[in-house]
Amino acid sequence: MRRLIVFLLSIIILTTFYETYSQDRSEATDRVVTAAVVIKEIMGTPDKSIPQDLLDNCQCVAVIPGMKKGAFIFGGNYGKGVISCRTDGGQGAWSAPSMILMSGGSFGLQIGVQSTDLVLVIMNLRGMESLLDSNFTLGGDASVAAGPVGRNASAKTDALLKAKILAYSRTRGVFAGLSLNGEVVRSDADANFVVYKKQLAPREILFHEMKDVPSDVKIFTDQLAKFSPKQVK
Repeated sequence: MRRLIVFLLSIIILTTFYETYSQDRSEATDRVVTAAVVIKEIMGTPDKSIPQDLLDNCQCVAVIPGMKKGAFIFGGNYGKGVISCRTDGGQGAWSAPSMILMSGGSFGLQIGVQSTDLVLVIMNLRGMESLLDSNFTLGGDASVAAGPVGRNASAKTDALLKAKILAYSRTRGVFAGLSLNGEVVRSDADANFVVYKKQLAPREILFHEMKDVPSDVKIFTDQLAKFSPKQVK
């Protein structure tokens, strides 16, 4: 009887673990697929897209699809996204995606709830240093500017050249540059573990080409490679 009880408890524990793992993996892969769709749709409209020269010369791209913003006097936002960087010192292929989280708060005369697709184009790897260690604060650890929009938009202004990160948002189909300050971006270690089935530091994922990247998360880097296959010097 004791063996039977132990066996049944083991089945229950394993079943619960499998169901939780499956749900977590489904959430992570859905996140990657949605981020890939955001890139595809934004770059599919050249007159409203990220300028090609910026995309070709950036070091990393992060997408937080459907970031939730809510406010009633006090405001806050929270989102889950992915990031990919160019390997081989910025000259190689896009890396496997690493999972990230983003959150922030505000205070003032505000009310309402909004869902926004957020894109961060990271021009300088120094803007990644804090994230690789723990997290970084936009506008604090890394300077952020509202990115220009459109195929013919000039990216070579003093403000943009000094910014480590260019920010964009898409709300209700409208894509535009966005000013960000105070939001915190950090690595989502739990989601990375679910996707890659082992503990990996962000720098292991982002700066080295990984073998056997799961096909259900490779879709994000495939989209980046489609629109910017290599860095242009």
